[in-house]
Amino acid sequence: MDKYYQIEIAGLKRNLQVCKISDELYIGAFVIFGDVEMTVTAARELLKKAPPHDILITAEAKGIPLVHEMARQGNEKRYIIARKAVKLYMKNVFSVEVQSISTSRKQQLFIDGEDAKYMKDKKVLIIDDVISTGGSLLSVEKLVKQAGGVVVGKMAILAEGDAKYRDDIITLAYLPLLDQEGNPIK
Repeated sequence: MDKYYQIEIAGLKRNLQVCKISDELYIGAFVIFGDVEMTVTAARELLKKAPPHDILITAEAKGIPLVHEMARQGNEKRYIIARKAVKLYMKNVFSVEVQSISTSRKQQLFIDGEDAKYMKDKKVLIIDDVISTGGSLLSVEKLVKQAGGVVVGKMAILAEGDAKYRDDIITLAYLPLLDQEGNPIK
C-alpha cells in the first residue's frame, strides 16, 4: 500500500507519495507537472520574495512549468532552460555535469550559445521546484557563470532535508526527509 506525506505550501495542501531512495532514506515526491493551482500559486508567492533580476533560468524538466508561470506573471519576455540533452537547434553549447538526489546517475546540463550570450552581464535568478542536495542548483549556477551572467538569487518551492539550513536560497516550505513509514527523520 502506498504511503503519503501531507505538506502545506502557500496555503495549498498536497499528499506526496513516499518514495524510496535507499533502505534508510525516503522522500515525499513533489511533482508539479499538471498541478496548475500549485504552479500559479507558487509562482506568485516566489515572485513576492524574488530579488531584482533580468532573466530566469531553470534546469529541465520539473522547474519548467514554474519558471514559465513566474515569467508570465512577472511580464517577462523570456526565460532560459538548461537542457538535459543537446538539441539540433543548439549551437556553441555550454555544458556541466549534475548529480541530484532524484536521479540515479550523473547527467549533463546544456545551454545554447545564444542563451549564454543573452545572459552575459545580466542579473540571473535560478529557479527550481525542490532543492535538496543542491546538485542541480550548483550545475545551473556554473552554467550561468560560464556564460558571464551574475547569479542574484536561487529559489525553489521546497527546501528538502538539510537544504532548509541554507541561507543562500529562498523557498516557500520545508520538506523533511522521511523514513519508510513516511515519518520525518529527526
